[in-house]
Amino acid sequence: MNHSSMGIYQIYFNRYRVPFLAAVGCVFLEALCDLMQPTIMSHMIDEGVRNRDMNTVVHYALLMLGITAIGACFAAARNILAGSVSQRFGAALRYDVFEKVMRFSETSADQIESGSLITRITNDTAQITQLVNGMMRIFVKAPVVCLGSIALSIVLSPNLSVILLIAIIIVAALIIISMKLSYERFAKVQYAIDRVNTVVQESLLNVRLVKAFGRYRDEEEKFAGANADLSTKNVSSQLVIAYFSPLMTLTINLGIAAIIYAGSLLFGGGTIEVGKVSALVTYMTQILSSLLMITNVFNSFVRTKASSERIAEIFNSQEESSGAVRAARTGGALEFSDVTFAYPHGSGLPAIRHLSFKLKQGETVAIIGPTGAGKSTVAWLCLRFYDAVQGTIYFNDVDIKELDINFLRDQIALAPQKSMLFHGTVFENIAWSDPDIAKDAASLAARMAQAEDFILNMPEGYDSLLGQGGANLSGGQKQRISIARALAKQASLLILDDCMSALDSITEAKVRQALMHGAGGQTTLLITQRIGTAMSADRILVLDNGENVGFGSHEELLGSCRAYRELYASQIGGDLHG
Repeated sequence: MNHSSMGIYQIYFNRYRVPFLAAVGCVFLEALCDLMQPTIMSHMIDEGVRNRDMNTVVHYALLMLGITAIGACFAAARNILAGSVSQRFGAALRYDVFEKVMRFSETSADQIESGSLITRITNDTAQITQLVNGMMRIFVKAPVVCLGSIALSIVLSPNLSVILLIAIIIVAALIIISMKLSYERFAKVQYAIDRVNTVVQESLLNVRLVKAFGRYRDEEEKFAGANADLSTKNVSSQLVIAYFSPLMTLTINLGIAAIIYAGSLLFGGGTIEVGKVSALVTYMTQILSSLLMITNVFNSFVRTKASSERIAEIFNSQEESSGAVRAARTGGALEFSDVTFAYPHGSGLPAIRHLSFKLKQGETVAIIGPTGAGKSTVAWLCLRFYDAVQGTIYFNDVDIKELDINFLRDQIALAPQKSMLFHGTVFENIAWSDPDIAKDAASLAARMAQAEDFILNMPEGYDSLLGQGGANLSGGQKQRISIARALAKQASLLILDDCMSALDSITEAKVRQALMHGAGGQTTLLITQRIGTAMSADRILVLDNGENVGFGSHEELLGSCRAYRELYASQIGGDLHG
């Protein structure tokens, strides 16, 4: 579904239609109560005060108090409904935006920076929530009071209302000009906030690297630049309000002064009564207040329009495509058939070129090759983070594009090249791949990954708390927990994407041996840069510049693949160039 900036409001209005309309109804009735007060006051002055009739004065005074009390009840109901509905609206919007981001295709994720996504989920949704709250409190009341005051002023005195209408036309022109000047400035503010968030996120995530290279000053200057840019754009947007708000106030106050002056002349001529002049001044004051509220609402509209468009951009972003087939047969057989792939918005050069190979059920295949050969790309294509430009990938003899994407990923476990851990306990991180896993099974996975020894030496063992990203662990410890998490899933296909690079050779050998003895028919795709690791696999796929330059056992490749012989000679040693 294509979302426009206004379409977002329509969707959520339909969801909360009844309480929204109830709040609007309360606001409308509250505005009517406010509009009745000046007219009643004019009658009290002209009929009671002027004639010194206390009974009439008391009658109108009690009437005003009663209407004020009724208006206060409507105002309280309006505030409760507006607060409740707007917060529910905001919570639903944030959830839907987050859910959409979780379903992003990798192409969409590459297009919008994570810092910008954070701003949109927090700042932009907060702006929209504020507007929705204002719509149920101010946006309806201000126009009703303004138009009602104009209509009642014309009824009270057509002559004096001309002054009022002139003042309103001038203020309306000022509002339109201020909106045009504000929109572009407020849009720039949102993107400046994106930049600040991105800089902060990069600096915090890479704080150890910053310290290691002593780049404090550079990062501080980068943040100072983004921060100063945000400050400048905020000042620029606020200057519009700073200039135009006093001009509108001045216009209305001049209108009030003109009404008082003209009213005194008409009163002297006996064509108007004091109560009506007083009511007109009060209506003029209400119009001033309403116009200022309308100005604030329009400024909020302008500010929120930019936020709404940014949220709509998320909703209109491409999601992962998914087939509908949930294969009855499970297993880990994998086949690449003439697959070619180039990263979207990348260099345009294929990362994988006409790649074909088969991985049989229960087999371990290692993928080896120089940096940039396309090894990790194979893993991303298996998981359908991206789709092949050409060719077909089969999982258990079914085209993965026809498989339900959740079913496909349920059959695959991944230990990524960069270990990614979450804030929580060690057990929670291992069980993250299978929340229903028993502690014994999690412990077995940790033993296979050679992680249990250091886990049990931690203060609370498996219940020890990990910092964000596993900050309180070494690189090798993080990799072993990441491997344990993948093993705990007990998936049909296990992908180990160079996930043992931080392990010493002895620990790595133990992990490989545990995998061989504990796989239980599990198919394994082992991505590595180490010949010693690849040699333990049943077969080895050699990639060079995204192409299959060799596929077979270690002994077969030594005899038939020059690229493999060169890798072997550079890592193991010996003259094998023949």
